[in-house]
Amino acid sequence: MTDVTFDCMGTTVRLVVADEATALACQEFLHDFDAALSRFRPDSELSALNASPHAEVDASALLRGAISAGLMAAELTDGLVDPTLTPALEANGYDRTRREPELPLTEALNHAPPRAPATPGSAWTRVEVTDHSVRRPPGTKLDTGGIGKGLAIDMLALRLNGGRWAIDCGGDLRVSGAFAVTVRHPLTQEPIETLQLHDQAVATSGIDRRLWRAPDGTPRHHLLDPATQRPAWTGVIGATALAPTATEADTLAKAALLSGPDHAHRWLRRHGGLFVLDDGTVIHA
Repeated sequence: MTDVTFDCMGTTVRLVVADEATALACQEFLHDFDAALSRFRPDSELSALNASPHAEVDASALLRGAISAGLMAAELTDGLVDPTLTPALEANGYDRTRREPELPLTEALNHAPPRAPATPGSAWTRVEVTDHSVRRPPGTKLDTGGIGKGLAIDMLALRLNGGRWAIDCGGDLRVSGAFAVTVRHPLTQEPIETLQLHDQAVATSGIDRRLWRAPDGTPRHHLLDPATQRPAWTGVIGATALAPTATEADTLAKAALLSGPDHAHRWLRRHGGLFVLDDGTVIHA
């Protein structure tokens, strides 16, 4: 087996695949995927779509697939996971990759606003993907985000077509065959669970990594409440979801975190998982 780690899609990617040639082909695919779909690249096809003043824009199969995946995530979560929040993400400071936390999570929690579950949005319902284009109200800006990472993994899974392998894109992970995967606590980074996966995917969504201070000193993170378009401080700081695909696992993990402690189970009980509260308590679904 070949085990390689590299930077791509604004995160760290790890491939465990059959041989070096397979690893190089996977790396090339992921770099091409990122070049087309990153909102942090002004020359990407996604950036061109977001900048277009037209209500309908011709789009490649890859871009249409990524937007469709985002819309499916929104539909699955009743609008909690919303792909139309790009302007709000940028306004809150997520206008660059922000790969490393700029303040401790404990400090952020101490200065965060009162906890409340996120509320679904509806802007995503005005986006449509046709067989050759994307339609949306002018000014609507889309973000593939974590869903894009899951989609990239699932597309590679189709290409690899069996055998034993594992692909990890910044916390979105899918395996073929049997692998042990460690889940770490968002407050301490200590292991809290070892999952025994077999032909499965797992994703962890948390507020401990992309964490920063706004100009006014308030803490911010990248998971927004679609209704308020502000960072969602829900009482859940991390959620891990199992699923058959990485796209679904990413969607369920985000929905669990955004739903807060009282409703996280709704999403994690589909295939299993766990979530972590502000005080560090770990709850298994």
